[in-house]
Amino acid sequence: MKVGIVGAGIGGLTLALMLHQRGIAAELWESASEIKPLGVGINLLPHASKELTELGLLGQLSALGIETSSLAYYNKFGQLIWHEPRGLRAGYPWPQFSLHRGALQMLLLAAVHERLGAGALHCGERAESFEPTANGARVWLRRRADDAQHAREVDVLVAADGIRSLLRSQLYPEARDPLRYSGRVLWRGATECGAFADGLSMFMAGHPDQKFVAYPISAEARTRGRSLVNWIAELRVPEAPDNDWNRRVDKSVFAGAFADWKWDWIDVPQLIEQTEDVYEFPLIDKDPLPRWTFGNFTLLGDAAHPLYPIGSNGSAQAILDARCLADCLHAARAGRADLNYALREYEAERLPKTAAIALRNRLNGPEQVMQWAEERAPAGFSNVDDIIPRRELEEISARYKKLAGFDVEALRAQAAAASGLGR
Repeated sequence: MKVGIVGAGIGGLTLALMLHQRGIAAELWESASEIKPLGVGINLLPHASKELTELGLLGQLSALGIETSSLAYYNKFGQLIWHEPRGLRAGYPWPQFSLHRGALQMLLLAAVHERLGAGALHCGERAESFEPTANGARVWLRRRADDAQHAREVDVLVAADGIRSLLRSQLYPEARDPLRYSGRVLWRGATECGAFADGLSMFMAGHPDQKFVAYPISAEARTRGRSLVNWIAELRVPEAPDNDWNRRVDKSVFAGAFADWKWDWIDVPQLIEQTEDVYEFPLIDKDPLPRWTFGNFTLLGDAAHPLYPIGSNGSAQAILDARCLADCLHAARAGRADLNYALREYEAERLPKTAAIALRNRLNGPEQVMQWAEERAPAGFSNVDDIIPRRELEEISARYKKLAGFDVEALRAQAAAASGLGR
């Protein structure tokens, strides 16, 4: 069996490693001429770090990122709404990591080169279209170096080429599969500074129309007694910015809205001011699709289910896609199913789950607690229990964890089952 993967982002690279682990050959094509450590911070929730741990990458993750200890939600006055432990401190068998997205991608890239060989990944190869063959799929690629087009045939073709996937657009043209703008824009940056809280924590403050998120992302900075803090500012903007989603902007575009967000535990204006490069991203997604799989072709990650970056779930769901697809293809290779059945089984398992997350994220997911605090106490509160009973806060948190697949009891059961198999 030979699997072709279009896109060498987190989802595509993880899939290649998981296929290799199961004895299945993989080849990747990436449109960029060179893979660089781009982006800012991301979170790897425990169910995602579990999968990378099983790839033997836990030590490298620990050396790169921060093991997140807690998550706190505040209102726009810096008053605490909800606080909960995260990762190992919450009783999970695996940690939650906060780290630089580019650092994670480069870690996965190095593992692909080491395990699959340098010839498995082809950069500067843009996938423009595909077609079914009698026993698989043919993908048409264009080389950036000489603008020549050529074709490759594989048994299974997977599009993991992001929200602007050309292969997805072949099946679902933009006219009936448009980007959906939320009415909000994110500005993102990272700066080194002194640590806040315990130097391992993540916080969100405000409400959906005016929000600020920050968390540390560098183990190396922590060894020096410093903190490399990834931050996100978010505001409601009626008209979607017309840019490439990775445009540097001047801080004056948004910083004024947070000018008085100075509290005894964090100085938001100072954090923004200390940052050199700030990038602008409209908050967008797409409607869930009715199907991903067509013959021996399927979608994965953002190409299948672009999500609002709410609940720290985008990279996690791509990693879970990769695990499920690799397992289904392994079953087919072992003769327990044919390839098309395996791909449809992957779709049946993952499509409903990711569709539910996409729709829940449009309702602000677990961040709904900040929306409630704003609606019920726009001038602030003296006791959060007076406006949102603790039971409601706990229910929101627990419901989202179950929906997204990182319920602590479920993961503990998985760890116990794996331990039993090991004995």
